[in-house]
Amino acid sequence: MKVRSALVTGAGGVGCGRAIARKLAKKGARVVVSDLDELGAHETARLIEKDGSKAIVRGCDVRISRDVEELVAFAAHEMGGLDLLVNNASAPFRPATPLDFWHDTIVTDLLGTMTATRAAIDVMQKSGGGAIVNIGSTSALGHGRTHAGGSPSYDVAKAGVMRLTTMLAYLKNDGIRVNCLLPDWVATPEVQAYVDSVPMSERGDHAIPSQLTSMEQIADAVWALATDDSLAGRVMVWFSNDDAPKLIPFGDRGYVALDDV
Repeated sequence: MKVRSALVTGAGGVGCGRAIARKLAKKGARVVVSDLDELGAHETARLIEKDGSKAIVRGCDVRISRDVEELVAFAAHEMGGLDLLVNNASAPFRPATPLDFWHDTIVTDLLGTMTATRAAIDVMQKSGGGAIVNIGSTSALGHGRTHAGGSPSYDVAKAGVMRLTTMLAYLKNDGIRVNCLLPDWVATPEVQAYVDSVPMSERGDHAIPSQLTSMEQIADAVWALATDDSLAGRVMVWFSNDDAPKLIPFGDRGYVALDDV
């Protein structure tokens, strides 16, 4: 699939959204950079233009359905269609307060993704197809936690994003491919700062991998999911200790074995 136009949500920060938007622009796509932080979105656009490409900025609060619907309509209008939507927007990750901020996280990470996906499907069905890449997390794969930490609502949202993706595999019949990327530990400034603060001898106790996945690698994986016409309804997992991502088998039941009752 050729990506001529793309919309990336949550692309105004210093993390993966910005890296993804810049990658898509370098590959030749016109990119709408969206974020609640419009100043950050303008900085992403400035970097894209510095790279010699073009970008359009549009602020959006993905917690507000009308905002999201208007964003997708704006992107399609400004670019004469929409080939690719990347649902990257995410609420702040707050592992120190696992029982708080549930509603905000669910509305941002899950409902925002669902609203944008639904709006993009309408646009893409009228134009002959396109691709949607959702961003999940490996943290939503595990079953069980024996100590406090993490964010239950974040994992719930990302598990929902995975299932949304696999349930929409049938849209390939309409020329629309929906796929999902599950990063592990990514070397964003925030994560890198945390890892650097933990002594090497203690990192194993915190389940910190021996290496972090780079934001450039995440952007490359998004590009692969967006352009590989054979992938639809698939979940790509990139554990940081692995040198390359892998796909969960289509139809996988989600567990290796079951315990007897």
